[in-house]
Amino acid sequence: MSSLTILLQRTCLRFALLPVPPLRAPPPLRRPLGLPRRSAMSSSAASRLSHIAAAAASGGATGESTEPPAASASGLAQEDDDLSSAMMGYRLPPKEIQDIVDAPPLPVLSFSPSKDKILFLKRRALPPLSDLAKPEEKLAGVRIDGHSNTRSRMSFYTGIGIHKLMDDGTLGPEKVVHGYPEGARINFVTWSQDGRHLSFSIRVDEEDNTSGKLRLWIADVESGEARPLFKSPEIYLNAIFDSFVWVNNSTLLVCTIPLSRGAPPQKPSVPSGPKIQSNETSNVVQVRTFQDLLKDEYDANLFDYYATSQLVLASFDGTVKPIGPPAVYTSIDPSPDDKYLMISSIHRPYSYIVPCGRFPKKVELWTVDGEFIRELCDLPLAEDIPIATSSVRKGKRSIYWRPDKPATLYWVETQDGGDAKVEVSPRDIVYMENAEPINGEQPEILHKLDLRYAGTSWCDESLALVYESWYKTRKTRTWVISPDKKDVSPRILFDRSSEDVYSDPGSPMLRRTAMGTYVIAKVKKQDESTYILLNGMGATPEGNVPFLDLFDINTGSKERIWQSDKEKYYETVVALMSDKTDGELPLEKLKILTSKESKTENTQYYLQIWPEKKQVQITDFPHPYPQLASLYKEMIRYQRKDGVQLTATLYLPPGYDPSQDGPLPCLVWSYPGPTIPIIGEGEEEANDRYVEQLVTSAEAAVEEVVRRGVAHPDKIAVGGHSYGAFMTANLLAHAPHLFCCGIARSGAYNRTLTPFGFQNEDRTLWEATHTYVEMSPFMSANKIKKPILLIHGEQDNNSGTLTMQSDRFFNALKGHGALSRLVILPFESHGYSARESIMHVLWETDRWLQKYCLNGTSKTDSDSIADTENKTVSASGGGAPCEGPEAEGLSSMQRSLLW
Repeated sequence: MSSLTILLQRTCLRFALLPVPPLRAPPPLRRPLGLPRRSAMSSSAASRLSHIAAAAASGGATGESTEPPAASASGLAQEDDDLSSAMMGYRLPPKEIQDIVDAPPLPVLSFSPSKDKILFLKRRALPPLSDLAKPEEKLAGVRIDGHSNTRSRMSFYTGIGIHKLMDDGTLGPEKVVHGYPEGARINFVTWSQDGRHLSFSIRVDEEDNTSGKLRLWIADVESGEARPLFKSPEIYLNAIFDSFVWVNNSTLLVCTIPLSRGAPPQKPSVPSGPKIQSNETSNVVQVRTFQDLLKDEYDANLFDYYATSQLVLASFDGTVKPIGPPAVYTSIDPSPDDKYLMISSIHRPYSYIVPCGRFPKKVELWTVDGEFIRELCDLPLAEDIPIATSSVRKGKRSIYWRPDKPATLYWVETQDGGDAKVEVSPRDIVYMENAEPINGEQPEILHKLDLRYAGTSWCDESLALVYESWYKTRKTRTWVISPDKKDVSPRILFDRSSEDVYSDPGSPMLRRTAMGTYVIAKVKKQDESTYILLNGMGATPEGNVPFLDLFDINTGSKERIWQSDKEKYYETVVALMSDKTDGELPLEKLKILTSKESKTENTQYYLQIWPEKKQVQITDFPHPYPQLASLYKEMIRYQRKDGVQLTATLYLPPGYDPSQDGPLPCLVWSYPGPTIPIIGEGEEEANDRYVEQLVTSAEAAVEEVVRRGVAHPDKIAVGGHSYGAFMTANLLAHAPHLFCCGIARSGAYNRTLTPFGFQNEDRTLWEATHTYVEMSPFMSANKIKKPILLIHGEQDNNSGTLTMQSDRFFNALKGHGALSRLVILPFESHGYSARESIMHVLWETDRWLQKYCLNGTSKTDSDSIADTENKTVSASGGGAPCEGPEAEGLSSMQRSLLW
């Protein structure tokens, strides 16, 4: 769970009460940098607002632009709080915030299979709104760019740099991959198994700004020279689902657009008949509120048109061989020995009530040359998966190759019909089987589980870890099994609650095998024991202290061989760098990659080299947001009145001293988690007391910051995104004494519109009518008296948070005279990505907080200011009411607020 965001500057305090969903953030650079074999990397959205707490002071008396509010060259107008102008066009926040948003993004890194080279994948800043405005088809839960025949709104890399990792740990000079068209958009960058070549897709926009189709390119790592893989200019990638994989060091299996495909089907001007759905068999079919579903036969035909691929084997020597018939292939997975292909596809009959992930699914086994061997399964349409969490699809699922064997499959099958409400033992059974069984061999039972299967980490014939979990009880178990030794019984290694983060032992680190797969790394010392490396986040009451343990798999004893420097830095283990393709790794030859950052220093990467544990810095990235480098951040802990321990992240302006400067305005950013937990005890469901627990958690948070003297009790705002927006609206309805205003982004406010469950609710509307109604702020719109800003993407594709949730909530608020504002962002989805949209959201947020938190009248309900102050202060332990911030000259302070 990432910590979050809100800042204030000398006039505003920053109190992030939970992790906040970003406006669509890029993957953190400290994610694993070495890609698993045959996995593709595609650039994520360039929004960096998940890192923005607010803009720091950078000069000027008020922070307002000195330019007139005319439209800029980008179509964005500068700040102007006149109500009429506030209703027109895209706006820009104060320059301090603009500078943070427009900071150039750092590159994404990827290590070669042998860990001797690093790719620096360059990215652009935020995309323009024109990118989002391109036409897209919404079919079966997938949004498609028909011009490029790929997922719409796909972000990309702008360039690839290659660095050698020298023996001393430093980086060699950058070698730029070259030869592709200028301005090309790069996706799906992958290494060949021997690390000598790269494969990636290229697309170039047409002159009319429509997307170009994707072509597959390869590059020589040594020279950096790139070229198209296919000689024919008519062969394009189909990247709706899978795109391509390496099957050996010179051959790729590619999903292509069939050469025989014509123009897309045309929508009939006159329908052939009514749209009909039937349940005359009286089946019980309960589904969540999915978006972008097929609506009719035309949609189904259009989905087939774009999603159908022809698989092609393409080699460096120019050989091109189509294999198999055209179909809607969803994944292509070569066996570790490259002799077989596991091919998954979906087929009709399709559904109008569930997305394509639940369509009929066929999994087949082919030779690498495309010859059919056998069918592994053909699963029927899955419209009837129960809504209870931990329910699954019937039949074989999670079918994978065993990474420590040349060609052995394993999978899991449910024994409860997929229904989490059915009590049965075992609940899941894990099987394994050779790709081509001999003499009628039957699948072998690997392990039986009473909870729901949650994955397997493989090592070798004597060791694998099998995971199971159960959402309702939060129970999670790890089993030790010996896959090929039948005389060794499985045993439980860890049995714990997933919510008990303090007891989390960590996850095993993996090494690369000679086949290019990844298995648990075994480590040897001087004794005869079997050791593995456990990489953990190290949760403590004082915050996370990541660690690396040498763990004896037989005795359970552990030795902490590395730990983050908790006094100054936050460090994490990113990858094992001393891969050994076979056998055990000597401890004295251990080498790991770590990330390291501090409150003032940007994330950098280091090699830690045993036995001396020598530390070598390998990157030197500039700080992307130097304005925020001196921001004060603290993990604070406090207690709810029922004894539940809570945590929050507190952000304060640089150099702020509450005893000298007095309390500040504060923004509380909410989302379910450690700060505002909703807990069920015994037979009680968590949501049965949702409002009560939400309010008491918020009261505890407010009381804590007031007690510390950092927040003015009458100038505390609340905000949130998605479920956090839902919480924000409920807090304004049920705890008006705590907050002066609110900001709710992309939320769901009427739970009767999600009647078959939501978030942590497994009961239907008809089973828990009172809970659905009480939890819905829409039903309490008449109670909301504090100013509330609603923001929503016009094309929200998240389950449950349809754009009409905000439309209808705003109408309900307006119908009761509530001070409210609704902002609908054209072309935006659940997370916001266009520069114009993000800048405007920040302008709206800054304006709202300036007007109704910093400078506005804080009381609009029947409670008096004195009454509320007395409540808050007395709850925090007494003392004189906090002085208002007016003495600090708030009206003349900079206007840079927040996120």
